[in-house]
Amino acid sequence: MKKEALYLKIAAQMENQIKAGTLSPGDKLPSLRSLQQLHQVGLNTIKQAYLTLEGRSLIHGLSRSGYFVSHTSLRKLPLPSSSLPSYNEQEQISDDLISKVFSNLQNKEIRQFSLGVPDKTLLPTEKLHKSLITLARRTDLHDASMSYEDVQGSANLRRSVAKWSMLWDGKLKADDLITTSGAMNAIYNCLMAVTKPGDTVAIESPIYFGTIQIIKALGLKAIEIPTHPLTGIHLDALQKVLHKIDVCCFVTNFSNPLGSSMPEAHKKELVAMLTQHNIPLIEDDIYGNLAFDNSRPKPCKAFDEAGIVMWCSSVSKTLASGYRIGWVAPGRYKSQVLRQKLLQTIAMPSLHQEVVAEFMEHGRYDHHLRLLRKKLQANFFHYEDVIHNYFPEGTKISRPQGGFMLWVELDKNCDSSKLYDLAIRQKIGFAPGRMFTQHNRYNNCLRLNFALEWNEGLRFDLQRLGNLIRTQ
Repeated sequence: MKKEALYLKIAAQMENQIKAGTLSPGDKLPSLRSLQQLHQVGLNTIKQAYLTLEGRSLIHGLSRSGYFVSHTSLRKLPLPSSSLPSYNEQEQISDDLISKVFSNLQNKEIRQFSLGVPDKTLLPTEKLHKSLITLARRTDLHDASMSYEDVQGSANLRRSVAKWSMLWDGKLKADDLITTSGAMNAIYNCLMAVTKPGDTVAIESPIYFGTIQIIKALGLKAIEIPTHPLTGIHLDALQKVLHKIDVCCFVTNFSNPLGSSMPEAHKKELVAMLTQHNIPLIEDDIYGNLAFDNSRPKPCKAFDEAGIVMWCSSVSKTLASGYRIGWVAPGRYKSQVLRQKLLQTIAMPSLHQEVVAEFMEHGRYDHHLRLLRKKLQANFFHYEDVIHNYFPEGTKISRPQGGFMLWVELDKNCDSSKLYDLAIRQKIGFAPGRMFTQHNRYNNCLRLNFALEWNEGLRFDLQRLGNLIRTQ
């Protein structure tokens, strides 16, 4: 905890300089290395200080240019409240609301702030198509695609993912990985592997509604853990209910919908806590490669010595959602997960796996991610600017340091489910907050996707949404 207190102290000093006007909007900040030498601390301490300031929208980083005082640093858009769900709340069904939102997703006339995937204009679609055509002509792959592959999945893809894990200190080998039909399929297989009907799963709150639906479909119970919009789940709250928990399922980097990211010290503490109690952790790390500062945060898997972390990810949010390519490193539960995949899927289609493997192998994935991160960060600042100017006074927003989900908290008297019906009539879609919990909560919240192509039309529609909320 000493290291954590130190980065907070450094961040507080810089925050005071910004608020005092010593540092003005647009000023360039000292480099990470120079601050490291000044304070005689580790580089990660300085990085965490800058991440803290960035999370408060006081500064922002630009790829290859450094950090600057944000032009929004003097604004007063507060963070959303930390969620504090009661463990005794009765479950309230929101399936009808989810079905309503999904029924409008294919309508091209509606501005889809509600979608959970990047706009196709932000993805390397043409390059993927060229790779697909090239690989389809290869005799060896053409023949292989006509038969079942190994149940673990493409050896090339697993090798590429294992190499990629070196970015976060992963010690994975190709044999540690199993390919899946996207990250949700990986999570489903993991839950099937380590639970039985009636078991209890700890999840963050709010949480992606698909996770709740899987838990209910498997006959499991869920306990929602209080969650901070910057730092993720409250570990002390989890500790209090640990005796009721059979498995945990958390998004540790840039969660959906809050955008929170657990500090490294919290991840270490979480893994140690669960290892001590022999509780598996299903880690959804689907947004981990989308850090705005290009510094890939470590997942909990990096601190897993006992094999209790089941690390799940995919390319659905970064490359091609339609490919349905994901994977899991299930640790000590590998044989159970393999058994589940064999029962449900048997094998994955080969060709799309090979396309993704090639894209990762030759540096094109890394290049694409650098461009995508830059666009996503710029979009976040655009959204923040519009929300500040056009949404009602008192609106609160999250401060994601990666990913592309923005959580908005409105006045407590505003019902975002009713607001959704009004917005759809004006051809604007978003995800009402009630979708992201099993309880009757977050009715005054909504989720916006900022992985859309920014232009004047998008700005105008976001302004229209703000004006609509003002009338309510």
